[in-house]
Amino acid sequence: MKILVQKFGGTSVSTEEKRKLVVKKIMNAKVQGYFPVVVVSAMGRKGEPYATDTLLSLVDDALKVSNPLAIDLLMSCGETISTVIMCNELNKINIDAVPLTGGQAGIITDSNYTNALILNVDPQKILDVLKKGKTPVVAGFQGRDEKGYVTTIGRGGSDVTAAILGAALNAVETQIYTDVDGIMTADPRIVSEATLIKKISYDEIFQFADQGAKVIHPRAVEISRKYNIPLVIKNTMNECTGTVISNLGSENYENIITGITHMNNRVQIKICKKIGASYEDLFDILAENIISIDLINVFPKEKIFTIDEKDFIKFSTMMQELNIPYSFVKDCSKLSIIGSKMKGIPGVMARILKALTRQNIEVLQTADSHMTIWCLVESEYVEKAINALHREFKLG
Repeated sequence: MKILVQKFGGTSVSTEEKRKLVVKKIMNAKVQGYFPVVVVSAMGRKGEPYATDTLLSLVDDALKVSNPLAIDLLMSCGETISTVIMCNELNKINIDAVPLTGGQAGIITDSNYTNALILNVDPQKILDVLKKGKTPVVAGFQGRDEKGYVTTIGRGGSDVTAAILGAALNAVETQIYTDVDGIMTADPRIVSEATLIKKISYDEIFQFADQGAKVIHPRAVEISRKYNIPLVIKNTMNECTGTVISNLGSENYENIITGITHMNNRVQIKICKKIGASYEDLFDILAENIISIDLINVFPKEKIFTIDEKDFIKFSTMMQELNIPYSFVKDCSKLSIIGSKMKGIPGVMARILKALTRQNIEVLQTADSHMTIWCLVESEYVEKAINALHREFKLG
């Protein structure tokens, strides 16, 4: 049984016209001899009646804090509605489909409501549906805990649902359908010459997803890599082949850089050691207060790192309480230059710095790993910087 998991995002199922395109993708899979397992998100975006954010707007903030179990039940409604609507569309062309909640599909989580962790998947009910010649349509983003309560697994969780079902069912591949053609060398809204990356490795795409690209959830990549299930990012609206994500990536890709992404709203922090003061526990204190830091440079008399702007007020309050002086630069952006083939290649950082210097862009900070180089720049220069680097490494 060649099982194919097909996940369709909120924009893909938002209108009747788009749902017809979804049906076409499912029908094509069946014609090619696959047994499709369909995963759907809630229909549309905030303001549309069944979108998750619209549903959340129906209740007070006080309830969101005091009763997360109730909130999970509310948030799960959008995806549940989508399953029935898609079954209706499939029924119109005589495809017998069965709607399933995440819990009915066998996804068991812990009881951390609104951000539950998947503990186990029992795919037997899905397999029973497939053996009867029917098509299961599963609500993404949700499961049930061991007490039987509905849970949700965090924003972007429908990607995770698709990936974990792909692993549990040993699927041929997991397809993620969205409103873009696949993974691009840079954000096409910033770089007009950005091109489609046809093949990419799990490790590289994990960097893309983790460093600001919004095409796929990092957890979905992690799961697919662990179980070696290929992921394919496709566009519901056309027949583009999309981006294939696998262990191999693109062995014939000549460029040492695969693509560039970025994250805005960063604040650079500099802490100079004060005579008589102790800073050894600073990073532990930040972690205990759930303030995430990155681009960390530690020197004998200075610590430099970045935080998210949303954490800056909390950070400032902590520093006042600890009597630790610091300086900061707001409105920064972190560029991530990603490529698995840069490992062991000398001069990549030099090329990056020269390309940015030619554009009179000051680099505030750098860091690197075996496949990613990070540069911190002021946000007003981020688009200029990405275009300069895209040209420098001939990604167009």
